[in-house]
Amino acid sequence: MAPKPPSGHHCESCALHAHLVQMGIQVDDWDYVVGLAGNPNVGKSTVFNALTGLKQHTGNWPGKTVVRAEGGFEFNGKRYKIIDLPGTYSLLSASVDEEIARDFILFGKPDCTVVVVDATVLERNLNLVLQVLEITDRVVVCLNLMDEARRKGIDVDHRALARDLGVPVVPTAARLGEGLGLLMRTVAEIIEGQTQTTPHRITGNPDLNRAVAELVPLLEAAYPGLPNARWVAMRLLDGDYRIRQALESGELLRLAGAGQSPERKAEEPALSLEVT
Repeated sequence: MAPKPPSGHHCESCALHAHLVQMGIQVDDWDYVVGLAGNPNVGKSTVFNALTGLKQHTGNWPGKTVVRAEGGFEFNGKRYKIIDLPGTYSLLSASVDEEIARDFILFGKPDCTVVVVDATVLERNLNLVLQVLEITDRVVVCLNLMDEARRKGIDVDHRALARDLGVPVVPTAARLGEGLGLLMRTVAEIIEGQTQTTPHRITGNPDLNRAVAELVPLLEAAYPGLPNARWVAMRLLDGDYRIRQALESGELLRLAGAGQSPERKAEEPALSLEVT
């Protein structure tokens, strides 16, 4: 018997629930799933521990030696499960950690993704933020280590940053417990649709836009239901060998088809592309 979808999800989310189960994540008895992303050394684990307390456990990602930490918290009568993703500088699949984070955000489609950044070296962290914004609209930026920024005399205008990025930015000092209540409330508002986002996304030149427009229908025909075919197309055109390999080997087909019937999977065509 397949596990039931989490109580906060509707029937149309059953396929997404299956994606999460395929990734080894059990979401029974949780209303929502939140991904926690960020560069190494930005205080992401501190944010995770502060939100979850003792309600956490660890294991490995299926087929990987990379540790996965899971935890949860309750807010306004809803239960939120948090997946602490590996610390990465990008989602460009140059390492196992990057692949795990990319696949979770792209195929697991969490109800919200929180990207933790270091307020003292913000420019180093924005690359990952912008890459996450290319994949999903449901993002909250956790502007952490504000206590360190104050100590160093660094003033970050989080409201201006939120306007530029098109998603909420919540200043925190997780080790002091500052801003965590606002962070939880902001995540809840994003999930429940009370806060709308307009994420900043790259606008390519006419040649790139034309190539993306030609490639997206091919991907959608070969992989019905593939989340964010535009992002996959852009990665292919950027020469991402790992994405191309995943397409040709059928890995993306398996990930994208996690919630489909065996009959539907058998009918889907393979896709082989030459990307130059």
